[in-house]
Amino acid sequence: MKNVYFIVTFTLLLSLTKIERLYAHGGEKHGEVAKTEEKVQQSDTSALPTVVTPEAHAAHRQNPETVHARPDDFPNKHPLIVHFPIVLLLVAAAVQLCNILFLRKELDWITTVATLISFSTAYYVTEIDHPHTTGLTAHAKLVLEQHDFYADWTIYLGGIALVAQLLNQFLFKGKRWSVLVVALVLTSAAYCVAMAGHYGAQLVHIEGVGPQGKYLETGHHH
Repeated sequence: MKNVYFIVTFTLLLSLTKIERLYAHGGEKHGEVAKTEEKVQQSDTSALPTVVTPEAHAAHRQNPETVHARPDDFPNKHPLIVHFPIVLLLVAAAVQLCNILFLRKELDWITTVATLISFSTAYYVTEIDHPHTTGLTAHAKLVLEQHDFYADWTIYLGGIALVAQLLNQFLFKGKRWSVLVVALVLTSAAYCVAMAGHYGAQLVHIEGVGPQGKYLETGHHH
């Protein structure tokens, strides 16, 4: 029976990783990047973007032998960390939904750890290292508002889910009704993070916000 649990958990992790990659790329094929760049160039050019190009990043680009970018080469750490809450909240929700049937302590621990890490990283990328933007088009501002709305709700629901899961695991000892409550909250949080990821991918791949520091303010965070 343990082998069945392992296979189910592994399959969920593999499937959710593929879903996360889809959101990370905005559902586009790499060959369509040129088309989106052309659209960005044809959009409102009245507001020129502020390009964040640190000296380390400039040196990195000038050296053709440098393939692996260092953390300092990025305008901010948001794109390096944002995938953790996307993946882990989806994993936590899926595992907890399975645990409604199985009521296994091992699955409870997976949910607890995944929820803790996802909430912490979601809070960091939303409240601490979320970059300020400048010179956005009117449409890009609307997309950013939706991205921030779902990002905020990801934090709210993720925090509630973390508290509920701790109560479920240590106070209610994994009662089916408490597992169900946590699963519902985590599913709502997973939906919000998926929507935040969708609008985030839209900002990057369609609106052109972020690549090489475009439309980002230097040295400021949200």
